[in-house]
Amino acid sequence: MTAKNNFRLMKGGKGKSSSAKKEKWSPQAGRKAAMAVLLVLLCLSVGGAVYVLGRYRVENIIVDGNLHYSDEEIIAMVLTDRLSYNSLYLSLKYRNREIQNIPFIEKMNIKVVSQDTIQIHVYEKSVAGYVEYMGRCLYFDREGMVVESSETKTAGVPEVTGMAFDHVVLYEPLPVEDPAIFQKILSVTQMLSKYGITTDRIFFNAEQEITLYFGQVRIRLGKENLEEKIIRLQHILPNLEGEDGLLRMENYTEESPNITFERSRKAGQTQNPQEDGSQTPETETKAQSLQGEE
Repeated sequence: MTAKNNFRLMKGGKGKSSSAKKEKWSPQAGRKAAMAVLLVLLCLSVGGAVYVLGRYRVENIIVDGNLHYSDEEIIAMVLTDRLSYNSLYLSLKYRNREIQNIPFIEKMNIKVVSQDTIQIHVYEKSVAGYVEYMGRCLYFDREGMVVESSETKTAGVPEVTGMAFDHVVLYEPLPVEDPAIFQKILSVTQMLSKYGITTDRIFFNAEQEITLYFGQVRIRLGKENLEEKIIRLQHILPNLEGEDGLLRMENYTEESPNITFERSRKAGQTQNPQEDGSQTPETETKAQSLQGEE
């Protein structure tokens, strides 16, 4: 006997199932779902951005290593747009990167100290002094290489005079007769810095004897025992405030500690000529001592 199937055939059952699926995943429903996802992502993005901008906003900035530029100028070079005031953005922007191609600056490093504090460390170019040429200040390093041309005089960097040259090329050494003079310049500037002395100008005569300028006061150091003289000079300078004249230290040694100061004559002051119309020996000596400085 053949067993009967107890299945019941439903008309259109397959069609209904297909129709139901199509209704469930219709394009309109898909667009709504996508819009909902996008809206959630947008809300999360906006919320995240507000959180990051608020929590990681730069409030404190530490600047060190700068001499030529002020702290404010250095900060303006780093914080160039609104996003730059966010420490998280700065940490990503300057990761494994340095700020370069800025006059007088070798490089700058940015360090995020905390979520609201950054540190800008400035590495300035090594500058020994500058010369004036064609109305510009040409700064050179310890080897005489011209590293910068500027209209600005930098505080703490002395002008150097007495060197002869007929042309200047940026990023090339100054074409002087004796390049060894640059080591002497560097040596003098380092000694002055060591003892806290800032001079306006350093003059070298033909024998490379040195004269320092401090306003209206000139200090003749000569070319021997320079550090010994500079050590003594740091104690003398406060007593020369407001003076105008020449301090003779070229022959100073510990064994011969004599130092003289010759005041400049003021305009209109008589020079006490002798009967024959010549100057007194004292005045002649004074006049000769001021010759040859430039």
